[in-house]
This record gives sequence, C-alpha cells and structure tokens, in this order.
Amino acid sequence: MCRLFGLTTGGPRVETAFWLLDAPDSLVSQSRRMPDGAGLGWFSLGDEPVRDRAPVAAHDSDDFDILARNVVSHTFIAHVRYSSGTALDVHNTHPFDMKDRLFAHNGVVRESKRLSEWLSDIDKALIEGVTDSELVFAYITAEIARLGDTTEGLISAVGRIAAELPVYSLNLLLAEPRRIWALRYPATHELWVLNPEVGGFAGTRELTPRREPGRLEIGGDDRTVPAYVVASERMDDDPDWRLLAPGELLVIEGLKARSMFPFPEPARPLTIEDLSGHELKSQAPMTPGR
Repeated sequence: MCRLFGLTTGGPRVETAFWLLDAPDSLVSQSRRMPDGAGLGWFSLGDEPVRDRAPVAAHDSDDFDILARNVVSHTFIAHVRYSSGTALDVHNTHPFDMKDRLFAHNGVVRESKRLSEWLSDIDKALIEGVTDSELVFAYITAEIARLGDTTEGLISAVGRIAAELPVYSLNLLLAEPRRIWALRYPATHELWVLNPEVGGFAGTRELTPRREPGRLEIGGDDRTVPAYVVASERMDDDPDWRLLAPGELLVIEGLKARSMFPFPEPARPLTIEDLSGHELKSQAPMTPGR
C-alpha cells in the first residue's frame, strides 16, 4: 500500500534527510515495497507549495535523494506510491497541490464518477490526473472554499464521502504552511505520529545506541529542532510513536496538536474481500521492511 509522510517544525526551516533517507525504516526503504512513484512537497520562502514527483521508485530516483538532503522548509509532505490501477504517470503521483495546499492519500474510494459530479467545472480545472485521491482532494478543496475554514471543509468533505461512497481507506495528509491535518479513517490502515515532546525532530543527527533497549539517542553532530512527524509506519525504534485511533483527525498547528473524532463508520465500507486486481495488490497488508 502507499506510504505517507508529513513533518512540521512550526517555523524553523530544516532538511529532512534523516526520515526520508537515513532512518532505519526510511521512506526510501519503504519504496522498495511501493515502487510506482514518489514525491516530495514543501513550502518555499514565500510559503508557496512546491512539489517534485515522478512515476519511479524513490530508491531509484537521484532527484529524490538530492532534494531530501538539500531542500529546507518548515513543513513537508512526502509519498511513495503503489498504484491501485491508474497509470504510472507524473500527474497521478502524490503529493498533489491545489489552492496553496499539499495533499497525499493512502486507500481506495470508489464511484469516482459520482464524486466528480459533486465538483463544478472550476473545481475540476484543478485536476491533472485520474486518481480517486486527486478527486478527493478536489472535493476537500471545494468544501474548504465554500465553508471558509480548512478543518470544517475537510470534515464536511470526508463526512459526505463516508456517507455516500464505498470507502476502503481514506488515510490522508493535508498541509498548509506550518500546519498539517492527519486523518486515519477508518481502521483499515495504520497512521503514526511522533510528538516533539517525546522525540519528534527534524534536521540532522548522528545516532548512537542508547542503554535502554530499542531507544536511540542524539549523539555527535546535533543540528535538530523539535517537530511533529506523521507516517504510515514507525520509521525508527523510538517507543513513543503513537498509533492514531481509527477515525482520529489530528490537527497540527505549529508545535501544538489537537485530536478530533468527527466521523461515524463509513456507510458503505469495503473489505479486503471486495477488492480485486490492482486494488487488492496495492492495499494488501505488508510487513514493514525492518
């Protein structure tokens, strides 16, 4: 299945090579199981969203390595893709960019034609590819514009999708400058968060074994800042990674976060038995590579 990664320091600009390239279960390591595309999104000095993405595996991409080591920002969204059937094309590769926001998704939402009917021609003009993920983002973007608030728009859009469309998984990350919305919905796939108060960080660090089993400590050259880190699987052995609860929407603003539970169970849930072909291959549970 696809893998999500998000990070925000709330202000300081840093690179994020540790999590993307060097961690025990880095995003590059995960891309060996998710080979259908990789992308990195961040915010420029003017807080404009920037993306670099390609329909190739992150571990085969020199660009991904170079960007991970050299791009600095306060907020990142990254994604490695395992296609559920749509073409391996740059326009189908996450993260997506609409109205100054970045977005990435892991899961399956069916009846894309019906979802498309909820969008105006102006909404559809923002869509570049053919994935259910980008349609979901377009609808979230439309609801944010209609309601004038990102959290309310996200809740409205996901609530209607869950009430009216078949949903297998709608895990997602949505980012604005210094803000991330992370949703695990429903319980199908995991989504984890590492809080800056218990070890979440960004920047560069050298790792040395700690006396406590399974822990790592900062040692040697330490140029880190506190950060929230969100990922589809735990990326190192820190025991303070927390699994989001099913249905939990984590709203991260700066270095503060609050949890919300605004969604009932999907009205038309899909199970693994309902999937077939590329859907089944892309969504089947996988054992982490560590």
